[in-house]
Amino acid sequence: MTPRFSLTIAGLVAALALAGCSSSSEDGVSAATQIFTSEYGTVTDAGYAIPAVPISKIDKRFHRQIVRYGSQEKPGTIIVDTPNRFLYLVLPGKRAVRYGIGVGKAGFAWEGEAYIAWKQQWPKWTPPREMIDRRPDLAKFGDDGMKPGLENPLGARALYLFDQDGKDTLFRLHGTPEWKSIGTAASSGCIRLMNQDIIDLYDRVRPGKSTRVIVKQ
Repeated sequence: MTPRFSLTIAGLVAALALAGCSSSSEDGVSAATQIFTSEYGTVTDAGYAIPAVPISKIDKRFHRQIVRYGSQEKPGTIIVDTPNRFLYLVLPGKRAVRYGIGVGKAGFAWEGEAYIAWKQQWPKWTPPREMIDRRPDLAKFGDDGMKPGLENPLGARALYLFDQDGKDTLFRLHGTPEWKSIGTAASSGCIRLMNQDIIDLYDRVRPGKSTRVIVKQ
């Protein structure tokens, strides 16, 4: 083999190696190292049969996945990337679990840092007064709230965010039965995840000031 031909082969091998090690997709979003597309089947939880999500109808970017993520935040931090419709849970080793989210009008109403003050399985939902003013049909839920269930807008889980002074931000991370809203700006609500995803996130985090949440607009 001539030196010139050897050099050409070496350059080709190096180029292929760089391509194989790339951690970004064509759209600039970190490529998945593990994807959980198979995790959206029917789930029985606390006596409720959560329907399967027709996950093939949702852009694969919004399927739950582990990605390379170069955040300087410590593991356990939650980062809500509102414009790109992603929620990241930072893991060790410059990785993160990434979830697709839907964003409502309330989702654009707050940004900053908070912590998960408490979390609840199958929460009840009490519509805010301004929503009742827009939709008088919801007045029946204004006092006692809507009982938990498959049609409840908060879905299977809710995480309640408070600021560093201990004040409720009225900002929630919650489940939703409306899988079509993932990746979109929905008409109302805070940050919504598919029920299968909010259950996964709920199990990974603990309430308390050590669990920081950073909301970016």
